[in-house]
Amino acid sequence: MTKELILHWLKTTDARQVARLWKAADDVRRQYVGDDILLRGLLEFSNFCDRNCWYCGLRADNTTVERYRMSEDEILDCAHKGMRYGYGTIVLQSGEDYGMSAAWMENVIRRIKRETNLAITLSLGERAGAELSCWKTAGADRYLLRFETSNRSLYDQIHPRCGEKGGDRIALLKKLEELGYEVGSGVMVGIPGQTYEDLANDIELFRSLGLSMIGVGPYIPHTGTPLGYADKLMTVPDGEQVPCSEEMPYRVIALTRLVCPSANIPTTTALATLNISYGRELGLSRGANIVMPNLTPKKYRPMYEIYPSKACIDETAADCRVCMHRRIASIGRTVGR
Repeated sequence: MTKELILHWLKTTDARQVARLWKAADDVRRQYVGDDILLRGLLEFSNFCDRNCWYCGLRADNTTVERYRMSEDEILDCAHKGMRYGYGTIVLQSGEDYGMSAAWMENVIRRIKRETNLAITLSLGERAGAELSCWKTAGADRYLLRFETSNRSLYDQIHPRCGEKGGDRIALLKKLEELGYEVGSGVMVGIPGQTYEDLANDIELFRSLGLSMIGVGPYIPHTGTPLGYADKLMTVPDGEQVPCSEEMPYRVIALTRLVCPSANIPTTTALATLNISYGRELGLSRGANIVMPNLTPKKYRPMYEIYPSKACIDETAADCRVCMHRRIASIGRTVGR
């Protein structure tokens, strides 16, 4: 698929053409990854973050956030729960928490590998090469690092540097691959200042990076961040701003499936936040093949507020498991492993 065709699909207002896009993506998904939906248990174990990204409610300068960092035993308890629930993978996610030492994380990884049969995905932000190598040796299998936008100027504006930290995420994704990780990345859709051209470049970059997993989610404004007042900060030519809508992320998921047919593509909590009734299901019917039920203890969920009104914060891990199985069955799909 050419960039010009990607742009056409992003911009078209013809409902019949959009319906054909949904069907094409679902057909390719079925052909390349089948009808099984993979469950990956998500554990948001720390909301400390040293960065000041313009869109994230966990940013260091947001002093209204009640910070937490789960203990090693709490994390292991959740990992065992995930194994009992039949999840093949645990996704350990946090803010860019430099108060969490590499040695502590290494021990957590080794314990999970020793005590469970789970694959481990890390989503810890930009970390030093020595740390990433250490965690891979300890048993981590995958690493998720979203590049958010391929527009370097926009990226630099919304990701202020943290001292000497912060830089080239594309280079870091390649480093992760060299270290032997299965690598995942992704973007936000509808960032203020993001054009259709930018988004088409993002999709082309997915293809060139050869990613194992690709996450696509909507930008959801947070009033505790600079981008919460984006109309005063970011401008693009008339008609070129990607809308901050529910439908546009589905289009990107569908196009991503067409250009990266074998990738694992999740339907995200952010989609469920925009459409609590059917957001996940619509993602699954438009190219996605993964859901990530939340293993985070209920008492911590409201504190992991990357964006407001996040779905499922009042549920337990057991509630999430039942809900995901019910939603998967409702669309005639099956749980894989």
